[in-house]
Amino acid sequence: MSKMSGFLGLFVLMVGVAVVASAKFDELFQPSWALDHFIYEGDLLKLKLDNYSGAGFVSKSKYMFGKVSIQLKLVEGDSAGTVTAFYMSSEGPTHNEFDFEFLGNTSGQPYSVQTNVYVNGVGNREQRLDLWFDPTNDFHSYSIFWNPRQVVFLVDKTPIRVHTNMEHKGIPFPKDQPMGVYSSIWNADDWATQGGRVKTDWSHAPFIATYKAFEINACECPVSVAAVDNAKRCSSSEDKKYWWDDPSLSELNLHQSHQLMWVRAKHMVYDYCSDTARFPVIPAECVHHRHQ
Repeated sequence: MSKMSGFLGLFVLMVGVAVVASAKFDELFQPSWALDHFIYEGDLLKLKLDNYSGAGFVSKSKYMFGKVSIQLKLVEGDSAGTVTAFYMSSEGPTHNEFDFEFLGNTSGQPYSVQTNVYVNGVGNREQRLDLWFDPTNDFHSYSIFWNPRQVVFLVDKTPIRVHTNMEHKGIPFPKDQPMGVYSSIWNADDWATQGGRVKTDWSHAPFIATYKAFEINACECPVSVAAVDNAKRCSSSEDKKYWWDDPSLSELNLHQSHQLMWVRAKHMVYDYCSDTARFPVIPAECVHHRHQ
């Protein structure tokens, strides 16, 4: 967000429960599976996928509201069939979830990113776009910003998707469950590339995704505190102010709105809101969203 860094220094100092972290991997995260598929090279972390296993990691804490970011260099060459994911999620059958899924490709084809939003356990809100750069050549920043008014997916600070709070229209919004931060790489050749028509070529394994610059600027939620109490702790009031509740961050500014319009017009290849075969009745949030 364009004003996010400026507000960060001002507001975080005022509130003890806000977390500002730009740290090495092991200060914020821990491996969740396939520890032998982690490669540590200085400040870089590499996750490896081969025909035995993928790998994944999870944050040590859960958070409610704020911003999480990673810098990621995706699998080079023929990555068809592979998926690298970066997402936030709560737990249980009525969980909330915000997903980045980077879908592998055959060499020379555009890399696609699919986003999805789950609210109270219900997803099916996929959007897919082709990135406007080669994400295998260098590191790029991928971020999720979340406050009680909106969820924003950003690529190098460019918003690619907004999910707006429309509770006043009777549409649920994810704002009452602390969420962990996750990333993983795995084989999904039954659907990831050209609808599953192109399978993973294991002769090109191992497939490597490389990470650095892990950042979490958010409200940490102790496990011992009930979700409803965490929601209160992480919301601004007269005696405490959080940077993510600043009025300037309640919606995109004009420049960001133009960026999102450009992304949707030039790079979007699938939007669930337009898929009348899946949804003969347009989903309610699609009817009301100004930014989708």
